[in-house]
Amino acid sequence: MISVPSLKQIKNIARQVHLWLGLATGIIVFIISITGCIYVFEEEIRDFSKDEKLYVAIQEKPFVGLEKIVTNFQKEIPKQKITSIKINQQIPNAAVELSTKKKTYYFNPYDAALIGNEKQDWLTVVRKLHTELLLGETGSFIQRWAVVIFALMLITGLILWFPQQMRSLKQSLTIKWKGTFKRVNYDLHNVLGFYASFFLIVIVFTGLFFAFKEVKNAAAFVTGTELTEGIKVKSENIITKESLAARYDRIYKTANQKYPGANTATFSIKKDKDVRLRMTYPYKWSRNQNTFFFDAKTGQLLRYKLYKDFNAADIIEASNYEVHTGRFFGLFGKIVAFLASLIAASLPITGFIIWLKKKKKAKKKSPVKTVNKKLNKAIA
Repeated sequence: MISVPSLKQIKNIARQVHLWLGLATGIIVFIISITGCIYVFEEEIRDFSKDEKLYVAIQEKPFVGLEKIVTNFQKEIPKQKITSIKINQQIPNAAVELSTKKKTYYFNPYDAALIGNEKQDWLTVVRKLHTELLLGETGSFIQRWAVVIFALMLITGLILWFPQQMRSLKQSLTIKWKGTFKRVNYDLHNVLGFYASFFLIVIVFTGLFFAFKEVKNAAAFVTGTELTEGIKVKSENIITKESLAARYDRIYKTANQKYPGANTATFSIKKDKDVRLRMTYPYKWSRNQNTFFFDAKTGQLLRYKLYKDFNAADIIEASNYEVHTGRFFGLFGKIVAFLASLIAASLPITGFIIWLKKKKKAKKKSPVKTVNKKLNKAIA
């Protein structure tokens, strides 16, 4: 007969898992949490610190066109390859952003003149720290599995928090601010961790949604729908040869004419991959985004995915970023996500202090035990 483990045995196992996983990933969890905490208000920070080179004086002129801007880029910076292009259609006087691996270049939307350039801004560094620890694919791999481990730590943390006796419930829900430093630190870890865990589980799950196809499949299974790849387009032979600048301009104009009203249009251009154009439209909850995939060499449309055709799984995917950052629930959601991430960043610190205090206490006890053993042997 299989014996059912007691709550004490379950807690002992959970304690060991929680401890060693926490020590192994504490620094990574801190980095991911504190950068996520900052990036929640990315839009507000950017709006507050608007840079002059991001905007030009408003003129009674139409958009100069992408062909002239890309052509001017190639003349000014001939040795660099474009990795992304961003056009803000909501604000006509916003500079058009062309990015390379090292810098972002800003062009006047009225005359295609180069306004200025900059290396990655600090918010971009924050985002890359959050998603890949500034280590590229290796960092992305480490980050993904650190989040999985953090999910296990949340579960084991809840098991450890659960009081063995209900009369101790109030104590587990409040911080004893008048206690010793050791007690306050323990309560900060235990109590704040408990309150934040419910929000952090949502943040962690939506983070894993980005990282693992299996999580997306699970969400699709729950909704009874499948993530769609979009509508494939039959290949056509394009005889006319065109420059890179003309190709991007044609792609942009065609998509904009067929599906007008977008706030932003963003090209993603990766080596040996399709060119992706994302057009984002006004939305309140899940993101209204049309995505088009083009052959990088010919500019031939391969497939497209329109938000009007989204099923339940597609809507979950489209709204995942907003839920992850709290934007789905407006300013209140952002504040909650900010506080939850801040608490998550504090957990490795308070947890390490708890472990350090226990370790010092164990070292102080060990000499006494040795003396007692020697006395017992001498008496025997």
